[in-house]
Amino acid sequence: MGVSIIESIFKYTMLRKRQLEAPLLRERELFLLHMLEQGTSRRAVRALATMLLHIVRLLDFNALRAIDLLEIEQASLRWMSDPGFYNGREPGNTSRGSFTYIAVRFFKFHNVMDRPVLPISPNDVVVEDFRHFLRATQGMTPQTVRSYGSHTRSFLNSIVITPDQLSMISLEDVDAYIQKKRDEARSPHTIVAYSMALRRFFQYAEVRGMTLARIAGGIQNPRIARPDSAPKGPQWKDVRRLLNFESAIKTADLRAAAILSLCSIYGLRSTEVVHLTLSDFDWIGETFTVVRAKGGRVQQFPIQFQVGETILRYLQNGRPRCSCRNLFVSLRPPYRPLRPSVIWGIVADRMKRLEIKSDHFGGHSLRHACATELLRKGSSLKEIADFLGHRTMKSVSVYAKYDIRSLRKVAEFSLAGVR
Repeated sequence: MGVSIIESIFKYTMLRKRQLEAPLLRERELFLLHMLEQGTSRRAVRALATMLLHIVRLLDFNALRAIDLLEIEQASLRWMSDPGFYNGREPGNTSRGSFTYIAVRFFKFHNVMDRPVLPISPNDVVVEDFRHFLRATQGMTPQTVRSYGSHTRSFLNSIVITPDQLSMISLEDVDAYIQKKRDEARSPHTIVAYSMALRRFFQYAEVRGMTLARIAGGIQNPRIARPDSAPKGPQWKDVRRLLNFESAIKTADLRAAAILSLCSIYGLRSTEVVHLTLSDFDWIGETFTVVRAKGGRVQQFPIQFQVGETILRYLQNGRPRCSCRNLFVSLRPPYRPLRPSVIWGIVADRMKRLEIKSDHFGGHSLRHACATELLRKGSSLKEIADFLGHRTMKSVSVYAKYDIRSLRKVAEFSLAGVR
């Protein structure tokens, strides 16, 4: 198996011989095979194989053994001045970075890379259990869980207290911490985030019996004045420009067009977009299924013709063939699901290229635009809430106050049967 891999990627006998005679042949072959299966091009695998020879040589490896990052970085310094490879050409930091990156991936693949053991504080154990509590019982998105855990850790570390001393915390300690954040000139929305996180944490602490004081009920969100301004997303005419924008037919453009259509026409959250899988689409029944990021509710939508055409174009001409079952994957191997932050960048980049004016950019701004357009078309708040996957109408009522004519329609609809 190993010889066939080397022979398939190296054309010249001399290069094949050099590969076959170097140490760790089987280990290098397994890694190269893994990279091929991940979708890495043969040309890139040849470059990896060549670099692995230098890594094995400079680290003096004849058999696998434990290795740490410091040893790899020291070898990368020797690589920078290696006369046997550069032949007088001055290497740069990019080359050193490639050496380190490939070496780390190779040794991690074989599970011999020593990871530094970070000290785990008692507070870290509590925060992790708190996150598990949020995931299991509160139905929050992964981003919210991470945020709440981070804010809680910051609070616990600031008062230098151990988990068995949680019962000693008072509401005054929480108020003092929130005031400290205000003094640091944190934005009102950040202060609200800290307050919400700490309220949830003390609810969890009460359930776990860690504290007897009912601190959670005393933590109030600061009031934030809502400005009387236009909605934060782009106007619908600009959304149409986004959807109709014709650019070079590249993989990135095909993927961006499919993402934009899902965010605009269906108002999907970024997390919901990245979690879509190939099996979520029923092309015969012309429907697709979404698992809502908040609450985990499952919804099914008809595939609108233009959206379906855009996604099929991406599947046929843009999406790489790979084992990952997510609809949207990275542009380069190893192919993996996207992160929600990537969606923000894709949408914001297209909006800026078209010089679209909006207070907010990213996928969520298109969700705002979708809700506002639905309201303008005469949909009720209940219909909009159901369509966007909101648990209550409170989240969508903000759109109504920005459009007096639409607000009158909603009021007339609600009061039509009252005499």
